[in-house]
Amino acid sequence: MSDFSVVPGAAVSAILADAHQDVLRIVADTYVAHEQGLSVNPDSYFLRFPDKPNARVIALPSYLGGDVDAIGMKWIASFPDNTLQGLPRASATLLINDYATGYPVACLEAAGISAVRTAASAAVAAAELLTTTGPVRLGVVGAGVIARTIVDYLHARGVKVADVLVHDLDPTSAGHLTAHATARMGAPATAGTLDEVLARDLVVFATTAATPYVPADTALRPGQVLLNVSLRDLAPELLLRSNNVVDDVEHCLKAQTSPHLAEQLTGGRDFITGTLGALLQGNVTLDPDKPTVFSPFGLGILDLAVGHHVLHEARRRGTAVEIPDFIGETRRW
Repeated sequence: MSDFSVVPGAAVSAILADAHQDVLRIVADTYVAHEQGLSVNPDSYFLRFPDKPNARVIALPSYLGGDVDAIGMKWIASFPDNTLQGLPRASATLLINDYATGYPVACLEAAGISAVRTAASAAVAAAELLTTTGPVRLGVVGAGVIARTIVDYLHARGVKVADVLVHDLDPTSAGHLTAHATARMGAPATAGTLDEVLARDLVVFATTAATPYVPADTALRPGQVLLNVSLRDLAPELLLRSNNVVDDVEHCLKAQTSPHLAEQLTGGRDFITGTLGALLQGNVTLDPDKPTVFSPFGLGILDLAVGHHVLHEARRRGTAVEIPDFIGETRRW
């Protein structure tokens, strides 16, 4: 009870490198557990800075029951200006506590965990929402770590892709992602304009946009699927003409996300079709004459579930750093 495990980034990365199917299963199971009320996932808490308005650090506390039965908190920093120095935008740690005692048991480097849970969420949703079993034309807006990981997880989930079109304000980043997509998916990938990408069958948004830039009059097609991962790219009017699937209604309709703006515009939530957890249980009916937008705010329980798996695997492999006697006092008297 007094010991503590630290799982460094290299160990986390080595485990996640060949854990795609495990992560996909864990994420899908966690959404269903959340839908069934087996979790506690309160609001995320944002730390912002007056002299760095585009930067933030977010705390995501959570509890997940079932086989995990643990408490966790992801502490994730998003500093977009890092990319100007060639550094990743995000860095994170995950703290896990024992549910029986509340004692901390482990700390994991969690930027990779955060990326894969986000990507797996998008891939699980895409596989459920696409109405064709044949190859789709994939479009990606934003060419960072999250976009790269989503490409990996779409492939792992078995989403068939005919070709890939990437749009990013940085041509170098777009070039890196097109090369990665070609290598990963075995499909031709090129860079294109935003309008060209928006015409694709499956469109992924993975940007740092703070306000919508995809205009309200953008023509979307019935059956088209948009993975609104970065949440603030789409004009709210577009959502009002679409099926809308979210990860959690209360979480997603806040912080000026596109769904939150749609709620403000209409004064209600009738435009929400259902949640991913309900969809996975067969309890959501989509209008085939509309496009579908999936908007995941990102739930801390997903980080906890994936982190719980990584922790146990690191202990099994012997790659967790064990700190004995981490807890100073183990007796009350």
